[in-house]
Amino acid sequence: MKISTRRLVILSFLIALSIVLTRLLSIRIPIGGVEGIRIGFGALPIIFAGILFGPLAGGIVGGLSDFLGYFINPIGAYMPHFTLTSFLTGYIPALFFHYVFRKRTDFIYLLISIAIGQVLTSIILVPYFISTLFGLSMKVILIPRLFSQAFNIPIYAILLKTFLHFDPLKVQASKAN
Repeated sequence: MKISTRRLVILSFLIALSIVLTRLLSIRIPIGGVEGIRIGFGALPIIFAGILFGPLAGGIVGGLSDFLGYFINPIGAYMPHFTLTSFLTGYIPALFFHYVFRKRTDFIYLLISIAIGQVLTSIILVPYFISTLFGLSMKVILIPRLFSQAFNIPIYAILLKTFLHFDPLKVQASKAN
């Protein structure tokens, strides 16, 4: 991964945006005294980083967002399991987007890439970790997550398709003319 000042600034911004969207601007629904469901768009900057700069960048943004977010707004004890899932949230969709679909920005390829990542992380791993760490029934956690991801996955794909086709330099150039 080539590191330039511009790339570092964008990735830092996406980390900060993910922390704000996850820790401050999301709805948390407790189940059994533990945060069972979080409704929000905190994963969007993580996935965007991976789509834009590659799987490793997405993974780093995800891991750092969770790790730094914990120190800014801790919720219970630190669990590295969730940092891993946050890393994978940025890594898996980018892996499919870059290497399986060869960076095709068609809506269906973005949707499939995001869906694979979100199913593995948000629907399988996070409920599994909550179940094993806190003793909650996986069924209780899984059903609401299925509904939230059925909403989030297409929204993420639509927003990412929009972001990928937006070039701020063209907008500035047209305003200057």
